[in-house]
Amino acid sequence: MDSSIKGRQTRAHNHFPLQLRSFRSQLLVYEQVVIAALDCNRLEVADVCLKALIAEFPTSLRVRKLRALQLEAREKYDDAVELLDYIIKQDETNAAPRKRKVAILKAKGKISDAIKELTEYLKKFMSDQEGWQELSELYLQEQDFGRAAFCMEELILHNPHSHLIHQHYAEIKYTQGGTENIEIARAHYCLALKINPNNIRALYGLFLCATNIAINPKSTPVKRKEANKLAKWALKELNIRYDEKMVEEKPVAALEVLMNTIQITTST
Repeated sequence: MDSSIKGRQTRAHNHFPLQLRSFRSQLLVYEQVVIAALDCNRLEVADVCLKALIAEFPTSLRVRKLRALQLEAREKYDDAVELLDYIIKQDETNAAPRKRKVAILKAKGKISDAIKELTEYLKKFMSDQEGWQELSELYLQEQDFGRAAFCMEELILHNPHSHLIHQHYAEIKYTQGGTENIEIARAHYCLALKINPNNIRALYGLFLCATNIAINPKSTPVKRKEANKLAKWALKELNIRYDEKMVEEKPVAALEVLMNTIQITTST
């Protein structure tokens, strides 16, 4: 008797979590569909899924964030910002609504306000690499290369083994100009190539920096000699890479010509 009761309890216990897991999975799918529908501008699909989520979780901050995304998609930016401010007030550790505020300000063309908001965000979430990257891009839009370079320096501290970060930082320093900045750009182009020797953009940037230093009358003879040697090496490597690429593309080009000939013959 006891064993049969225990068996029924076990079966009931196993069945209930299965239903619960299925229900939770359905709600997770609703959430993903809302985001995907907003990305595809299928607002009517997002509305249906969001209504189901609001009916189940009327006070959830997670659902309110989706509601803010919906308002943003409908270009009701003021209402979206108001809702995001409410979410931030309820949970100050939530980074997502702060990022959405920056995105809304950027969409409205208020770059200065977006920079201010993102700066305040990074004071609280200093390890957010995407935040530093976005702030650097915003500063570049304002042509504030000094602050953009500072943001890239923060990224280098977080991720010193990324060749793309070193390359982007070098590009900013090269754009700033001046002997000191060009030398810094050269050093970081070299680091980018050391991490990834196949980075053609860094190789070309190294050639430009070395050439600039070699022809600069303010450079010392030793630096000009070293830069001239580095520029020759970079140019040689670029020629080798382009020759290899041309050899690889020749069969593809021949095949494309053949396909075009077939199409012309068929049409005639």
